[in-house]
Amino acid sequence: MINKNTRSFICGIKGYKLSKTEIKFLRKYKPWGIILFSRNIKTIKQTQLLTKSLKNILQNPTLPILIDEEGGRVSRLRKFIDNSVFTNKYFGDLYKKDKKKFNLYFDVYVKQISYLLRLLGINVNTVPVLDILRKNLHQIVGDRSFSSNKKIVSKIGDICIDKFHKNKIATITKHIPGHGLAKVDSHLKLPIIDKNQAYLLKNDFSVFSKKKSKITMTGHLMFKKLDSQYPVTHSKKIIRIIRNKIKFNELIITDDISMKALNNNIEDNVIKSFSAGCNLVLHCNGKMSEMLKVAKNSPKINNFVIKKTSQITNIIS
Repeated sequence: MINKNTRSFICGIKGYKLSKTEIKFLRKYKPWGIILFSRNIKTIKQTQLLTKSLKNILQNPTLPILIDEEGGRVSRLRKFIDNSVFTNKYFGDLYKKDKKKFNLYFDVYVKQISYLLRLLGINVNTVPVLDILRKNLHQIVGDRSFSSNKKIVSKIGDICIDKFHKNKIATITKHIPGHGLAKVDSHLKLPIIDKNQAYLLKNDFSVFSKKKSKITMTGHLMFKKLDSQYPVTHSKKIIRIIRNKIKFNELIITDDISMKALNNNIEDNVIKSFSAGCNLVLHCNGKMSEMLKVAKNSPKINNFVIKKTSQITNIIS
C-alpha cells in the first residue's frame, strides 16, 4: 500500500545496486516511484534484486517502477533482447498494410515485453508515444511515432494501452499535448510551436483524448499562441486545456525535469510544475544533489494521487 508520507516525485538511481546514500534518501523522502535505465540493468538476477530492494525499502510491494521500453532506439532491455526492428513506425506501417498481421505481431510483442518487465519487477512502461510524425521536422520523434496519420496514432495507442494493461503493466501516454511539431530536441533546447488552438485541438492534441492510460507525461514544449510565457510543464493555461479540452482526468507527470528545454534551476522547475497543475515530477539522472532539491520541493501526495495510484495498483497486481 502507498504511504501517505510518500512525496510526489519519481527519481532515478545511479547504478546496478543502491548505495548507502540512496537508501538513506529513499527512506527519508519516499518517492512515489522509481525509473530505471540501462545503467541500472545488468542481469536478470541483479535487476530482480534491485527492484525487490526498492520495494522493501519503500515498504510498497506495488511500488511503481518505470522504464522507457518503446522498442527501436528507445530500449533499456538491450542486454536481454534485440527489439531494434520493432519501432512504433514499424507497427504503424504494418497496421496500414495488414491489420490481421499487425494484431498478431503486436500481441506477441507486447506479451513478450510485459513478461520480461514483470520478471524484472518493473510494472510501468512509458508507452505509447502519441506524437504525430511530421516530415522535415526534428527526428527526436521520427520512428518513435506510429504514423503521420492521427487516426492511426490514436487507434494503435488504444490497442497498446489495452494490451499492456491486460498483461499487468501500467502505461504512460506521451508527450502530451503532442511533440510532433517540434523543430528541436527538447533534451537540448525548448521547442517553440506557433500553431493556433483550433489546429492543435483538431490534430496533435486530439490523439490524447479518450485514452484509458492512468498516467500521461508532459512534453517540454512552448505553444506560443496558447502561452507565450511558459512551456507546457509550467503552464497553468495548457494544463487546463489538457484537463478541460483533451479531458484527461488522470495523473499528469512531467517529462524529465533536468532536460535543457527547461532552463531554470531544478528547484524552480519543480515548484513551477506543481504550481501549473502537474501531479508528479520526474527526475532521471540519479544525481543526488539534484534529487535532494526535487525531493525537498515535492509535496506529499494528496487524495487525488492516492486514488489514482490505487487504480494503477489494480492494473499491475
